[in-house]
Amino acid sequence: MQNILEIIRTLRPELRKSDRKVADVVLDDPRLMLNDTVAELAGRAEVSQPTVLRFCNAIGCNGYPDFKLRLAQSLALGMPATHSELEGSDTPDKVVEKIFDYTLTSLDWARYHLDNQAVSEAIDLLAQAKRIEFFGFGASGIVARDGQQKFPLFGVPCGAEVDFHQQIMVASMLQPGDACVLISNTGTTRSLVDVARTAKEKGAQVLGIVGSAQAPLRPYCDVSLVVETLENTSLYTPMTSRIATLVVIDVLSTAVALRRDNNHQQTFIDMKQRLNEARFK
Repeated sequence: MQNILEIIRTLRPELRKSDRKVADVVLDDPRLMLNDTVAELAGRAEVSQPTVLRFCNAIGCNGYPDFKLRLAQSLALGMPATHSELEGSDTPDKVVEKIFDYTLTSLDWARYHLDNQAVSEAIDLLAQAKRIEFFGFGASGIVARDGQQKFPLFGVPCGAEVDFHQQIMVASMLQPGDACVLISNTGTTRSLVDVARTAKEKGAQVLGIVGSAQAPLRPYCDVSLVVETLENTSLYTPMTSRIATLVVIDVLSTAVALRRDNNHQQTFIDMKQRLNEARFK
């Protein structure tokens, strides 16, 4: 179910003038609406009660109770990106609120825009791999490192390269049965396209994790996952694309680990036990 606040923002230009007045009041401070009756919301918007009910239908809700329920669900996941733009006058409390709201909303957006069939294909690719190499630059390089450090879950040799020369060297040494995982939110990094080409020439399977369906990197991948977020280019915008991709890496690594046999599961349990023994009690 889509975030009702994003739906209102998107549909607002198409609404009737009186319905737009209701939309503006809701978007201005959604939390105030949670306890409002139809009459109270109508009073805030300076419209009639039938107009409020018509507004609910116009945005796809089955009456006012359904609107309030979906509004509460949306607020539970954080305020939409349009309400989370940071300003120089924001207090520390407001910065905390906005960044958490922005991140929660963006994660929810990424979750419901993820192609489950592509996720399944990515899991198949990784589960069959004899070796997995992760590639990325900048923030995506951090995600690549995170993927590499989860190698006990994959149960196969894993590596992560964030330097272009090292990436080409590693890609050139890949073989059939190996997996190459390319991570790029924009999907426009030319050097990663070179890595993809090299890996495919060596017979490796290529998985791309990108932030847009139009990413130029996608045609060079055997499987591509589009992890779409509400990222923008504002100066102080938190990098929600990195957080969403980290979650997807967790999904993939866990799903692959679950496909391993009982011996691998026991090995993993032993590894966790050794880690626990290394900690103070």
